[in-house]
Amino acid sequence: MTRILIADHLDKEAVAELQKVPGFEVTEKAGLSEAELVQIIPEFEVVVVRSATKITRPVIESGKNLKLIIRAGIGLDNIDVAAAREKGIEVANTPAATSISVAEHTLGLMIGAVRHHGPANLSMKQHKWEKKAFMGTELYGKTLGIIGFGRIGKEVAKRALAFGMEIIAYDVIPISTDLPVKQVSLDELLQKADIITLHVPKTPKPLLGEEEFSKMKDGVVIVNVARGGVVDEKALLKALNSGKVKAAALDVFEKEPPEDFSLIDHPKVTATPHLGASAEEGQKRAGMEVVRILKEKFAAG
Repeated sequence: MTRILIADHLDKEAVAELQKVPGFEVTEKAGLSEAELVQIIPEFEVVVVRSATKITRPVIESGKNLKLIIRAGIGLDNIDVAAAREKGIEVANTPAATSISVAEHTLGLMIGAVRHHGPANLSMKQHKWEKKAFMGTELYGKTLGIIGFGRIGKEVAKRALAFGMEIIAYDVIPISTDLPVKQVSLDELLQKADIITLHVPKTPKPLLGEEEFSKMKDGVVIVNVARGGVVDEKALLKALNSGKVKAAALDVFEKEPPEDFSLIDHPKVTATPHLGASAEEGQKRAGMEVVRILKEKFAAG
């Protein structure tokens, strides 16, 4: 019997599919604290999470039967991978499943930022008609700088090209693509981009801080649907106040849920609560990829 703990909400069809597999015992318990996980994790061979639940070293060290940790999504920053490796526990994720969901959310935030959808919507709900206050700009002809050109970066580029944007990209590895995208250094991207979007894993220190903002064009737009902490929030707030950054669209934050709302409350900021992957289709793909991984590893044996 393979006992599986689903510790975050997973697509219902995926859960139903797992429950049909002979030899799988599925338990759904979302919203568990670290202490609660430490108590129950010894019962399970597999734990499945999304982004909310953190699988920390204490949890892993308590998982005496744990063989596999799966993140139904992109990245592994909520899992102590080093601790898992020390115990010989396999760690997997579903990096391709929600790429389109995140890319579409990125473009939505980008358009909203340059056309003032957020504040215009709030104004209308206050029964105002402030047409002249919300003059925007087009994406057409603008230079989009993509920091991180993996699966999501490429999907963003495809969609941005349809808007007639020029694409430059920075990545730590050589870029391989048939798309008309020019790979540049980070400094060149900062200097040339009208809009900058980030699609990178969690970094030890921010990729964009005061020094990086100082190199950007005046009136640049920043979009972050990657991870909180890759942009220095205090430096971004300073750049917004100075006018260096014209607008920012943020889906991720250094602390989630945020405790300091000074950046989110800024009138030039559009904010969403980490919704990048929160599309039904993306979550279904992620859930079914979890099913595939589990069947491949355990069902045949």
